[in-house]
Amino acid sequence: MDVKTYATVTDLCARLAGRLEDDTLRSVREDYFGGEPAQAEATLLLSMAYENIGITAEERALIASTLDDPDSDDLAAVPGIDEVPPLAYRFTAQAPADAPDPGKADIVLSADAARHGGRRLRRVWREPLEGAPDTAKWVYVLQVAEGANLLGAFAGLSGRLWVVLKETWPLEVLVEGKPLPPYQAAAVTVAPQIWSV
Repeated sequence: MDVKTYATVTDLCARLAGRLEDDTLRSVREDYFGGEPAQAEATLLLSMAYENIGITAEERALIASTLDDPDSDDLAAVPGIDEVPPLAYRFTAQAPADAPDPGKADIVLSADAARHGGRRLRRVWREPLEGAPDTAKWVYVLQVAEGANLLGAFAGLSGRLWVVLKETWPLEVLVEGKPLPPYQAAAVTVAPQIWSV
């Protein structure tokens, strides 16, 4: 995968966070990073078509630019929308009393964050609104330096979280100081910092 395509799929994954199910988006990111673009594309397109997740004309053009066949029937099956829908989640700094303890995950992610270009690690509680594809859970946001491999950081840290703790809490990896899609912007706005360099 060339540098431009890699940047495009990284951007697409960020744009679709909060619209796709967490597990679907995780698979897409990991497959792209692992050099399995055909698998990632199939998962992305078939999931969006099956779950009726619409994309804007700009998003459709971005996806088409990454495909071997820009006129793919699978892409054509994904519904179109005029604008990105409102967020289906609310983010808060504090979780309810019965939320899982994130302390061990904080330690695991903080220990490896710098190795992946991390500058700051934040954690926020995500509450679903009507129509949200997933449940309430912790979400981590790693802000990295310019030039860091976003999909590599995602795959490395998500994998570490699974291997050590058997946790699959969502992780968003963002370049510090760059404009953010709505989902990540909402999360960062209220997420307290739990680690920094």
